[in-house]
Amino acid sequence: MILGGDLGGTKTLLALAEIDDGRLRILRRQRYASQDYPRFDDLLADFIPDQPAIAAACFGVAGPTDGRQAKLTYLPWQLAAGALEDRFGIGRVALLNDFAAAAHGLPLVEDRDILTLHAGQPIAQAPCVILGAGTGLGVAGLIWQDGNYRVIPGEGGHFGYSPQTPEQGELWRCLLARHGRVTVEDIVSGPGLTRIHAFLGGHEQPPEAIGQAALNSNDPLAREALRLWLECYGAFAGDLAMHWLARGGVYLAGGLAAKLLPNVDTGPFIKAFLAKREHCELVATMPVHALTSEDLGLFGTLAHAGTL
Repeated sequence: MILGGDLGGTKTLLALAEIDDGRLRILRRQRYASQDYPRFDDLLADFIPDQPAIAAACFGVAGPTDGRQAKLTYLPWQLAAGALEDRFGIGRVALLNDFAAAAHGLPLVEDRDILTLHAGQPIAQAPCVILGAGTGLGVAGLIWQDGNYRVIPGEGGHFGYSPQTPEQGELWRCLLARHGRVTVEDIVSGPGLTRIHAFLGGHEQPPEAIGQAALNSNDPLAREALRLWLECYGAFAGDLAMHWLARGGVYLAGGLAAKLLPNVDTGPFIKAFLAKREHCELVATMPVHALTSEDLGLFGTLAHAGTL
């Protein structure tokens, strides 16, 4: 029996599973509101109060980790693999960055959960990159090594933000005056959509409300905020694609991608993705796919737990 968990600033997904004949069979899964629990231990105790015999567990954490210790960026949770092993009687616990976990889940994604935004000219076994805007902005790379993709975790969401238009420059100046150093995550995230909406003259609203108003086409300001957000997202995704030479594909994950990208005009995203001056032809060869399942990170932690 194995345990997987996708731990984010907004939601946590947990699943208990068995591996039978090489196949993963989920026994029980549950979604939690992360902020309802002061510590992760309390949440996990609620999920497995009977403490069944678990051979291995893997948790994807929205924050940096060395594999045995982790602290979430937007929650006061601190995780120690050894302490979790001792308290819950788990054979081995591994901690992954949440987007490293999502990268491990890519082979398990079904075709119906992949939306191609730009076909490109993919090359088998070429590098890939996965990124996603949610409470924060996660990034991980994949490179082919010894017959499989090796996942390279990172904190690319905390790169400095680089404005590409006069409007984006004004947004950068506004946030610089308010916060100091401006990161990509300050803009390309759920809270970033809220900041863009306020920058354009709107009231502060949750990103879900802004996204829904834009989808309903009854709020011009919400549509403008989403358009600018997509431009910033696409520009950064294109920069990462160049950095990784991601001829294997660029994958967009995270809650906002699943909810918004299948239903909006992604033209502003793709136009900004391709706008790479002398390297525009190179970037045009790189496929872009949106992943519409919110279980990607959870499946990735289960897949990794199965190898421990």
